[in-house]
Amino acid sequence: MVEKYKVITLCGSTRFKDAFMETQKRLTLDGNIVISVGLFGHSGDEEVWKPGTKEMLDDMHKRKIDMSDEIFVINVGEYIGESTRTEIEYALSQGKLVRYLENE
Repeated sequence: MVEKYKVITLCGSTRFKDAFMETQKRLTLDGNIVISVGLFGHSGDEEVWKPGTKEMLDDMHKRKIDMSDEIFVINVGEYIGESTRTEIEYALSQGKLVRYLENE
């Protein structure tokens, strides 16, 4: 079975790890290829805060957006932080569809 699957990158604050995992599961079961974050810095992955790592991960996430058809923003409580706002702006500048977990 060969299908054309939509590729979706998840964006949002890493403090919402549970919401990331639940959204990834749901979107995958809906027939999408889901790209997520590699580390959850605000949920205990201390490696994120080593010099240069956060900057590398931010750039890497933009490359993930480049590979995607759209992004899905994990905005629990409608919270969108600075890094996520930058990713949304980047996605829009690249012509990507932006969808949100909660109303935006």
